[in-house]
Amino acid sequence: MKLTKTNKQAGLTLIEITLVIAVLLGLISVLFIGVSAYKEGSNRAKCILNMSNVQKAVRAYQNLYEKSEGDTLALTDLVGTGKLIETAPICPSQGTYSVAGNVPPVGTVYLTCSLSASNDHVPNTVTGW
Repeated sequence: MKLTKTNKQAGLTLIEITLVIAVLLGLISVLFIGVSAYKEGSNRAKCILNMSNVQKAVRAYQNLYEKSEGDTLALTDLVGTGKLIETAPICPSQGTYSVAGNVPPVGTVYLTCSLSASNDHVPNTVTGW
């Protein structure tokens, strides 16, 4: 004869809780990897946009001041208060920009990023630039 009545309570075992936590941690790690890839892609796009804007400023300066291909052109001629570009472009991935120093031929980039080889900070095409 049993004197005590045992009630089995519904709940999760330690293994089930561990499994749920492991799955959640896996999903969180996938999220961080995705965010990292998104950030790298947006930094690349911003860097290429900076190059494009400077290239347009070069062509505008060339037209306004009747410069020919090969004429000397410093970045300070384009960037500054009251000039074609108000503030100097900055690579969002901490790369450094270098300039050609001369008005480039059409299809040649004036501004290049130091991360062009490692992080693909280079436009797919520069036709018409």
